[in-house]
Amino acid sequence: MHKKLGVILSDRGSKYAVSGGPAKNRAEVDALLKSLKRDKAYAKATHNTWGVLFADGTPLKGDDGESGAGMVILRMLEREGLTDHVIVVTRSYGGKHLGGDRFRHVQTCVSAYIDGA
Repeated sequence: MHKKLGVILSDRGSKYAVSGGPAKNRAEVDALLKSLKRDKAYAKATHNTWGVLFADGTPLKGDDGESGAGMVILRMLEREGLTDHVIVVTRSYGGKHLGGDRFRHVQTCVSAYIDGA
């Protein structure tokens, strides 16, 4: 079972959403991503970046074209000590480059998810 918080913020046309759920292995991560992409809004998104820290300490991440975003998610999971839970930050590109702001937006989304998780 995964949780979608929907659009958390918009900046210069780009929209950011966050979702996630429990995942104890790569197969469960892939199943959650597949389920998420059944929703048209997520399937059409420019990037679905994600990170998960398994209880055995193994980190996994996916940037989906948004270089560095998976590592931002992973670092936040490590700081929180949240294991066996994948967090996905979805960005629909709005036509304008955001530079370093895009990483702050990923952090905002992950924080919103953790605070509501």
